[in-house]
Parts: sequence; structure tokens; C-alpha cells
Amino acid sequence: MRHRRSASAVVARRAEWKDSAVVSSPPGVRADLEQVFRTAYPRVVAVAARVLGSRDEAEDVAQEVFLTFGRSTVPAGEALGWLSVAAAHTALNHLRTGRRRASREEAATRAATVSHEAAAGGGEVVSPDVADAVVTREERRRVREALARLPHRQAVALVLRHSGLSYAEVAAVLDLSPGSVGTTVRRAESALRKELNRHASSD
Repeated sequence: MRHRRSASAVVARRAEWKDSAVVSSPPGVRADLEQVFRTAYPRVVAVAARVLGSRDEAEDVAQEVFLTFGRSTVPAGEALGWLSVAAAHTALNHLRTGRRRASREEAATRAATVSHEAAAGGGEVVSPDVADAVVTREERRRVREALARLPHRQAVALVLRHSGLSYAEVAAVLDLSPGSVGTTVRRAESALRKELNRHASSD
């Protein structure tokens, strides 16, 4: 349902821009926005969700990205690559500057633990399923925090590759030679592991 609301919001916004352009001729919104939106929306959300770990927040990022794209002059043939990079950049910026997601996840973790303990009568034992869920959530939080500390180019390359883009696609959108993409991604993965180990040892 959220996907439909997001899509409708952007398409409706495009219609408003189009109507206003007829009346006052402000800088217009590109005519192919709706078509590109329908084609690229799933990938844009997937890229942002890979960074943020939240579909709701990924859809918010997608709206930002498409609103920017709607006023851009990016060639239609480069739209998907441009949108993928923009989604990664925007999501990483949200990750680096916003604390809402981390706070919400911590609250959810505490709530899950408290809820289970209350159901168990306040005992010390936590169900393996609940414990696993808490550990998994904590691990994902650590990975996202480590990702946010990587050099921006490395982080974007890593996100795009793990979002399903081919080496050729990553090379094209980041203006890299195809042969250097694997090296960039491997360096990013190595840097990510070092960040995770460094902060794990300092906890």
C-alpha cells in the first residue's frame, strides 16, 4: 500500500507541475517523468533500502530522488543509472546525518525484549527466535553505521553492486573502467570489515 501512495504522490505532483507550466510557464517538469518513474521506481527503492534497512525510509528517499530528476536534464538513456547513484547518495546522506532510524530500531529492540519477558512472566530466559531477531537487527545496524563511515565513492560502488547492478552498469554510472569496479568493490568490502572489526573491538 505504501508503494502505491508514494507513486501516486509523485505522479500527482508531476501533474500539478504540468498544469502550472501551462498557466505561467515556469521551468517545466520533464515529460518522461511518469514513464521513467514506473520503470525505475523498484530499483531506486531497492538501492535506498539496501543502505537504510527500511522500506518506508527508502520510499521517502525515492520521492526525493524522483522530484530532483523531474527538474533535471539527465538524458533519458542515462536515467536509470543516474537514479540509482542518486538513491545511493541520498540514502547514505540520510544515514550519516539522521538518527531517527537508529533510535527507532533501538526502541523496537527494547520493546521486543520487554514484551517477551513480560509474556514469560518476567523470567530471564529469552526465546531463541527473539534473541536471534535482536542479534540480527543489531548486526544490521552495525553494518549500516560502518557503511556510513566509508569513503563515499566506495560506499556507493558497494551499495550499487550489492543491489544487483552488474559490473558494467556500476562502471557506467560511476564513470569507472569496467576492470576497476571489482577492485573498488573489494576495497570497499575490506574497508567495511575493518570498520566492523575496529568498532567491535572498541565496544
